[in-house]
Parts: sequence; structure tokens; C-alpha cells
Amino acid sequence: MKNIRKIKNSRKEERFGYGLGKKFEDFIFSDSPSATATKFLLTFIAIGGVSVVGASLPGLIKAIGFFSGKRKRHIYPKKKIANSLAYLKRERLIEIIEEKNGKMLVRLTNKGKKRLAEYSIDMVEIKKPEKWDGKWRVLMFDIPAHPKKYHYARETLRNKIKEIGFFQIQKSVWAYPYECEDELLFIAEVFKVQQYIEILTVERFLHEKRVREKFFLL
Repeated sequence: MKNIRKIKNSRKEERFGYGLGKKFEDFIFSDSPSATATKFLLTFIAIGGVSVVGASLPGLIKAIGFFSGKRKRHIYPKKKIANSLAYLKRERLIEIIEEKNGKMLVRLTNKGKKRLAEYSIDMVEIKKPEKWDGKWRVLMFDIPAHPKKYHYARETLRNKIKEIGFFQIQKSVWAYPYECEDELLFIAEVFKVQQYIEILTVERFLHEKRVREKFFLL
């Protein structure tokens, strides 16, 4: 392959923490219909947890309601927040801890983090430019089958790139004609598999014609 541009590890690392938090914040303050009260709460708690003075559920609901009121259109009433909070607790997606200093802390359980990961992947969309820049984005990954979390990450990544429309060149090598680096790094960050993927930008490759046909770029 010619003109291969590899993404430097330092560049990747700079984006990871910022990209994940930024994606969650954009979701919280979006007008997206998918931002239901339950998803809003799960995402809001993930950003940094919720801590309020006074170990009381009404105080917690009021605190969360204050932030939901900052969103553009979807302002959730206290009853809906309370119901969603009860659902998350019942499903063991969150845990509510009464601290010694009199504060109540709400944070995600491992099950909650997994559910949030699923929501996060649903957020990923790639915008197609009006004109193709003539370059291919090639994703390569070699994610282990074990432990189980890696197997889940591998299958989720594969399903998502299929949904987006990537073309499979080889077993774990996929091509796409449009800029998608940030979105792929975001998915890798969610599942903590950054070290198992590589993203290349190339101008041409041997069997390019059949890929061009797939994307109607002849």
C-alpha cells in the first residue's frame, strides 16, 4: 500500500478521555428523542456520579431535575426522574451509597456500565460529505476472544461497522471511504480495546475496484 498514514499512539491517547466525556455531554444536552429519562440518568451519572447533601431521595431527584432543566427541549418532570431512578436501582444498574459525611452518592454498577456502553454505541453516526476526498479509511483489529468482555467488544464492533456500511476486505480488515476515525476511537474507548485496533488512511490498494463498486464511487 502507498501513502499510508498511521495514527500515532500519542494522538489516540489525547483524544480518549475527552472524546468519551464529550460524547456523553452532547447526548445529555441534545434534543434527540432517544435521550429518554432513563438514558439521560444513566449517562449523567456516568460522567461523574451524583452526590447531594442529605441522604434523601427527594433531594437526589431535585438535584438531577435541575440539570435536566438545562436541556433544550426535553425537561423531565420529577415523577419521571423518580420512576427512572427506581428502575435503574431495581435493575441494579446503579447503586446509591450513604456516605459518612451525610451525602448520598449515586454511581454505576458494572451492569450499568455495560448498559451505558450499549447506549453509547447507538449514538455513533458517521456523516457523509457531499464529495469523497479519494481516500480510504482502513480499520484493522485483532481483539482477543477471552476474557468474555473482549469477545463482547469484538462482536459489538463488528456489528456496528457492518451497520455503518464498512466493506470487509479480509477477516478483520474493513474499508470505508469517509472520515470515521473519531467514531471508531470512541467505540474502542468505550470497551477499552484501543490497543487492539489500528486505523489507516490510504489512497489506493490492490483490489480497490470492487470496493469502489460497493460504494458507487467508480
